[in-house]
Amino acid sequence: MSKRSKIGYVSSQRVQKVLARAGVASRRRCEQLIEQGEVKVNGIVIDLGATVGINDEITVSGKPVLRRKTHITYMIHKPVGVVSTVKDDKGRPTVMDLVPHVRGLHPVGRLDADSEGLMILSTDGDLTYTLTHPKHRTPKGYRVWTREGSLSSNGRQKLLRGVKIDDGLAVADEVKILKGGCFITIHQGRNRQIRKMLTVIGYTVSRLVRVRIGQLVLGKIGVGQFRILQADDLEAAGYTFEGS
Repeated sequence: MSKRSKIGYVSSQRVQKVLARAGVASRRRCEQLIEQGEVKVNGIVIDLGATVGINDEITVSGKPVLRRKTHITYMIHKPVGVVSTVKDDKGRPTVMDLVPHVRGLHPVGRLDADSEGLMILSTDGDLTYTLTHPKHRTPKGYRVWTREGSLSSNGRQKLLRGVKIDDGLAVADEVKILKGGCFITIHQGRNRQIRKMLTVIGYTVSRLVRVRIGQLVLGKIGVGQFRILQADDLEAAGYTFEGS
């Protein structure tokens, strides 16, 4: 059937949430697929806002969606030179090369190729949504070294007040002055944001390591290594999702 229809069920969930949890894409991307008419429930093209029950059949672009009962989440220490995408058209190594292949696995956010540190890879669209959507204001912590050495008190104040970079005002939530540089916490997630902020106030980043995303901490994971996050790890960090 090509006619669009609103579909609702008792004990049902929004279709985009189900698709995200199945590892189809991020929740925002799943919403786009629904708006583009690529998603059907029981053969019917649906509108955004439709819900599904456990026994309903979902297809995306004609392909059936296999719903997951459990999810896989990896915490990795991304090395410099590795890009944080599923594929790279330039042939560069990606974060997907660092972990076993799992259907639906995707990077949760990004970290530029010149930087290293904590990244999360998961099949769980809900976790991705929680950690990356701006409304959740997830804090991210970075240890930064600069060519000029320790950040000055004046520089710290400028970052806390906010500096203008190419795509608008960028503000640090917290800045600690450390030997050789600083530690910066932000909740924004713009491209190369930390590097641009420091450039504006006269500093050049020589090394940048992300050590925290929300309540998840890199810890002692070696460069290029990973560990699986169990449900207990996520619960301890304050992230509890049905079916994780």
